[in-house]
This record gives sequence, C-alpha cells and structure tokens, in this order.
Amino acid sequence: MGWVEKTNMAVAKSVIGYRFRLEFSGHRYERKGSRFLTEMRAGVATFFAMAYIISVHASIMKDTGGTCKCAPSPALKDPYCLDPTNPSYVPYEICKGTVFQDMVTATAAIAALSSFCMGVFANMPIALAPGMGMNAYFAYQVVGRNGQGSISYELALTVIFVEGLVFVALSVLGLRQWLACAIPTSLKIASGTGIGLYLAFIGLTYSSGIGLVTGDTDLPVKLGGCKLSLRDPVTGVCTSGIMRSPNLWLAIICGGIFTAFLMMYRVKGAIIAGTLLVSIISWPRNTPVTYFENDDIGNNRFEFFKQIVTFHPIRKTLLAQDWSIAEDQTGQFFIALATFLYVDILDATGTLYSMARYCGAIDETTQDFEGSAVAYLVDAFSITIGSLFGSSSVTAYIESGAGISEGGATGLTACSTGLCFLVSIFFAPIFASIPPWATGCTLVLVGAMMARACTEINWRYIGDSVPAFLTLAIMPFTYSIAYGLIAGILSWSILNGMAWIITKASSGRYIPHDYEYRDYWTYKVRGGLLPGWVKRLAKGKRDFWREWDFDAEVLTSRNTYAMAKKQRGSGTSADPEAPPQNVVMASWQMPGMATSYGAPQLDYEDSSGPESVRRGS
Repeated sequence: MGWVEKTNMAVAKSVIGYRFRLEFSGHRYERKGSRFLTEMRAGVATFFAMAYIISVHASIMKDTGGTCKCAPSPALKDPYCLDPTNPSYVPYEICKGTVFQDMVTATAAIAALSSFCMGVFANMPIALAPGMGMNAYFAYQVVGRNGQGSISYELALTVIFVEGLVFVALSVLGLRQWLACAIPTSLKIASGTGIGLYLAFIGLTYSSGIGLVTGDTDLPVKLGGCKLSLRDPVTGVCTSGIMRSPNLWLAIICGGIFTAFLMMYRVKGAIIAGTLLVSIISWPRNTPVTYFENDDIGNNRFEFFKQIVTFHPIRKTLLAQDWSIAEDQTGQFFIALATFLYVDILDATGTLYSMARYCGAIDETTQDFEGSAVAYLVDAFSITIGSLFGSSSVTAYIESGAGISEGGATGLTACSTGLCFLVSIFFAPIFASIPPWATGCTLVLVGAMMARACTEINWRYIGDSVPAFLTLAIMPFTYSIAYGLIAGILSWSILNGMAWIITKASSGRYIPHDYEYRDYWTYKVRGGLLPGWVKRLAKGKRDFWREWDFDAEVLTSRNTYAMAKKQRGSGTSADPEAPPQNVVMASWQMPGMATSYGAPQLDYEDSSGPESVRRGS
C-alpha cells in the first residue's frame, strides 16, 4: 500500500472521514468511490474553473462606482463623471479603482466562506460565489454605470440583504422547490440562455469587455474596436481607427481563440489560463497594450500591483447598506427585490439540482437530494453575508462540475475550493490588475456555454417557444434581465391561459396546433408543499430535523409504526422475522460507475430481523 492509499485510508477512518462519509469510514451512508486526496484535487479543479470570477465580478461591480461620489463641476453638466474633461473625472476613477480592489478581496472572501460552509454543513461538492448575470443586472440595470440607475449602490445592497433573509424563510418553509417548479420549463431554460447572451453582450463592450461594439446615435449598436482616445467623449462612438485597437486583437487572439482552443481539448483551468495570458502581456509598462498607462490612474494601479502579496482591507464597500428608502424609490426597490428573488431561485436551485444529479445524489422518487434543506440555507445566508461585503447575490456555480468530474463526491471538495479562495485573498494585487479586455472574452465564452441550453427549449409548440424566445431575446436587447423575465411570464400566461379557456369552453373541439407537444406544467410538487421536517414535527418525531430511520429508532408512536409498516411491507409473510422483499435503498455512486444511483441493493447479514437490512454501500 503506497502513501496515497495510506493517506486516504487514515483520513477515512478518522472523524473527518466519518463526518464527510468517505468510503471505508464506517458510516452507513458512506459515498462510494470517495477518497480524501481525490476530494482535495477535485476542489482545486473547481477553483481553477471558477477563479475568473474574482476579477470579472470585481470589474463589473466597479462600474457602479460603489460608494464613490462625483464632485459637481459648475462648468459641466456631468453629475456622473462620464466626461474625461471633467476635473472630477480622475479622482472619481481613482476611487473606483479602490472599489475594484475592495471587490477583489470581498469576492474571494465570500467565495471562501460560502463554499466552505456548503462543504461542512451540507456535505455537497458544490462551490458558491457571487453569481454571473445577477451581478450584471445589479451593476448596469439597478445601480447603473457610475450610479445612473434607478436606485443607489447602497440601497441596492439593502435589496440583496433583504433577499437573503427572504430566501432563508423560503428555505425553512420548503417553498423554494415549489417556486422553481411553478415556472414553465421552457422559460427556465430560456432565462439561462438569455442571461448568457446578456453576459456576452457585456463582454463585447468597452467598460467590462474587449470594446468590439459601442453605442451609436442612429443605430442601437455599432462596430467599435478603436483606441479609447479616438472615442467621442459624449456618445462613445469611434470617430476613426475602427478595429485597430491593439487591446482588442490581444483579447481576441489570446483571450478568445486560445481559451476556446484549450476548452476544445477539455484542459482544466482553460478560462483562467487565457485570462492570465492576456493579463501578463498587458502588465509591462510603455507598451501599446499596457494596463498601467503613464497617467494618474495608471500610476495608482501600478503602485498597488507592485505589492504582489498583501492583504487589502475592504475600505469603501463594507457595511454600506442604506436603510432609508425614499418614497419615490419604493417601487424600484420592490421591483429589484422581486427580480433578484425570481432569477436567484431559478439559478441557485437549478444549479444545485444539476450538480446533485451529476454527482449521483438525486433521489428519482422524490426528485430531491441529500442535505437539500441545509444547502438552500447555506445559499440563502451567503446572499445576506455577501451584501455586507458590498457584493451582489451569491449562488451555486455550475463550474462545480469540473471538480465532480475529477471525482469529487463529498463536502471536502467544496472545502478545498474554499481554502483556495482564502489563499487568493492575499494575492489581491494580482487579481486587481487584470484588465477588462482580459475578462471580456471570458464573459463571451461563459455566455456561449450558458446558451447551449436553448436546444432543450420546446420549439415545437408555439405556446412554449414564443415566450421562451421573448425571454432570451429581450434580455440582451433591452440590457435588462427583469424585462426579459416579465415578457416571458406574461406572454406565456396570456397564450396558454387563452388556449386553456377556449379548450374548456369548446369541450376540447378547438385546441391549438401541436397542443399535445406542450411542456407539462403543474403547480403541485411531488410529496406536497410542506418540507419533510414540518411533516416529521407534526407526526411527533422528536429529532424532526433528521430523516426517518426505521432500522435504528424504537417505534413508540402509532404514526411511526404505520410508516414503518408501509415502508417494510404489509407484514403478511409467513416468517415474521423475514427481511422485506420490496425495499429499494439508494447509495451514492460516482458518475460512470457500473451501478447506477437508485438501483436496488440489499445487503443481508446472517442475523435476522429488520435490523439486518442495510443500505448498499
């Protein structure tokens, strides 16, 4: 036995192995194929797959201006410091640079804390971090560039804080699953696709991307790609030099084509590799593509970059909530709250279920996974805590699949990812010096991966396809996730509601074409609306937070006996001590294993009685 096997076995036999249910730990529900060193490697793989979020999220949140204030200039009507000729422009941009540095620290800290908690408390190999898509909605729709939006940055953080508390209540009462199931399937898929197109559009712009497109006075968008000095300071249109910016071509070749090529060959950490390549090329000074130009803004960036390893405390975004809601902002406050709630319910719930299914944890009967209630609570509390750091919503990341594909099956994978994010906090100068053109192609590639789901939309039935198309198209065209969701839900309700009324009124004689191919929809949830812990509490179970365990507990109540009898069989066997014949026990299986999750696996010992029936290990 080599050192790898010895290490894995030693940890498995320890308290850590038993807590995380590693194989050979002796836990009755141990997860097959799980090894300590494999979990550690899987966590590192997840980190490299999603480490881009540190710089990308900070770059997007910086565009809000954070808590920075633009000093009024009597000579110019520029209350948001958009004009470079404004004397307040440079100090404001330096302040935004500090916000960027704050958000690098905040993003890494939030990801570390939330991922570690997901691993310790929910024992799931799923990492969390501030969510892509919702950060763009927060920055460009709710708050706006340099604070031009409907509500201030401070008030928007209050929205996120309240959203997290609402999520806690929904998670405790079990309503999150019901709300996610109540949304039509095609709209769920279209929402993710539309957010992907929205991110791709942001990645093509100047402030947070490669600068390929820009606004225009006659057209909605126009081809850009010129140097910043050749853009009109008012309209942002390129006056000359279209597609001649060296930063643009550096981003396309090294950040786009190179990264996509690595992804074609499934190279782990392809996105972070492309981002670092562009960044490293952009770091030397006095080059055509340098990020540290010879001006006050560039010098300020370079001074921070030279520190390399340091801890940057959060100065401007920590505890920045504003609880004084003005009367004219009440409507916008609740619109933003409703949008964040809806999208986060779809995003977080969908990602958690997808990753749970990927690692073989879904119970096909209940359509739930082990530790789902705790996972929802960790996600909800992470949202609230994230707002205290000055960040938008925190959610589960689909990049967790990178770690699961490496063999991650327990919470140790998420803990390993959290530790990697914790270490990255001390390399804030590196992550804070990643230029926007290094992350622009990342947004485009992330959008491309999210858009792949559009093939699953039910395009055959008009009542599903048109609302789905409106959802995914209106999001990028209006630069608003909220408008896309509203358009999809309203159009779906009107079309299908009218079709249902006509069908019922005509006794089924007049039905839409291809009506039989429509997506199945119901507001009912299998197993009922109430969560399991409420039902167990109502039946008098003292440790109601735990699942029913008929093999271990003493049956003392009438309800418990009835449930045990139903689970074990009718009891009509000739031998009263014979084991049950129709018991299906589920065990964790890693993807690709011969035995699939949920297959019947009974293991009988020599002793008799129900206690001899154990879950397959």
